[in-house]
Amino acid sequence: MVSANSHFSGLGPVREQHQFDPIALEDWMRANIEDFSGPLSVDQFKGGQSNPTYRLRTPCRDYVLRRKPPGVLLKGAHAVEREARVMSVLGFVDFPVPKVYATCEDTNVVGSGFFVMEMVEGRVFWEPGFSGVPLADRGAYMEAMNETLAKLHAVDYEAIGLGDFGKPGRYVARQVERWSDQYLTDEEAGRDRYMDELVQWLPDRLPARDETSLIHGDFRADNLIFHPTEPKVLAVLDWELSTLGDPVADFAYHAMMYRLPPDILGGIRGVNNDGLPSEEEYLSAYCRRVGRSNVPNFDYYVVFNMFRFAAILHGIRARVARGTAVSEDARATGDRFARVAQLAWELAERVDRS
Repeated sequence: MVSANSHFSGLGPVREQHQFDPIALEDWMRANIEDFSGPLSVDQFKGGQSNPTYRLRTPCRDYVLRRKPPGVLLKGAHAVEREARVMSVLGFVDFPVPKVYATCEDTNVVGSGFFVMEMVEGRVFWEPGFSGVPLADRGAYMEAMNETLAKLHAVDYEAIGLGDFGKPGRYVARQVERWSDQYLTDEEAGRDRYMDELVQWLPDRLPARDETSLIHGDFRADNLIFHPTEPKVLAVLDWELSTLGDPVADFAYHAMMYRLPPDILGGIRGVNNDGLPSEEEYLSAYCRRVGRSNVPNFDYYVVFNMFRFAAILHGIRARVARGTAVSEDARATGDRFARVAQLAWELAERVDRS
């Protein structure tokens, strides 16, 4: 799935709370994955905030296993079976995803549901500024991201059997309701005055437009694997938040990088952006690819996504409190929640003044 320099790059022994019997897994893989042969060794990737992810080594091939975390889970969360399903069908329409070898819902194998996929070799960039490539090439990497997301939104989801992958229509409204409810329910993580304001502000200003496509939900640079030497996307990762939804909202989440500082979701605000398109240019390129003239009220979609991201961070904070957080840096990630909520509210106030 990933290369040695991705956000999953740090490898180590399987953490105590995520251990399982590797012999049971090897037996399952031998029975369910074509051409599998052991022996099998297991390491755990240090990155990722939601679902524990492991590298499985064999003499002939490496695999990646992604599973639900142990412990009490919120309803509908950590749906690795949805990730496996969407990647499986997208692979048949030449969209860049890792190959899924098999899924398993039997909790007796590793302790929770999981799936096994291929390990795609390539480059993954922590931040979308692409500072690790020559200045003249940075724009091409941005274009590759933009093109890939536009290609996803153009997929005929009904034709590939994903007509039931979500509810068509009212995506933003339903998401505001869902994340507001989750924020208010996760009492372990506490409340924030800016989030409280946003819970009231967003429903009163819902956009009139309403359309549906297949969306990723977390499309950003470090969820992509690029060709080792070229500005070409080889695989899109982390489909846990994928569903049927509003493509403009999905793009606005991706473009949120322009509004966030580098220490939050790899933002590029306030850094050297030489060689990169401006936010306006990037939005125009997306509109051109999907046949739009413009996106009215684009800032609303950015506020919505900042709120949604803040709610996700609030959920991580709650998982730390419950002891079910997956990543080693989950506590630091959850602590960014209040800053994102404040940025969202400041933008909301600018929207009201404009």
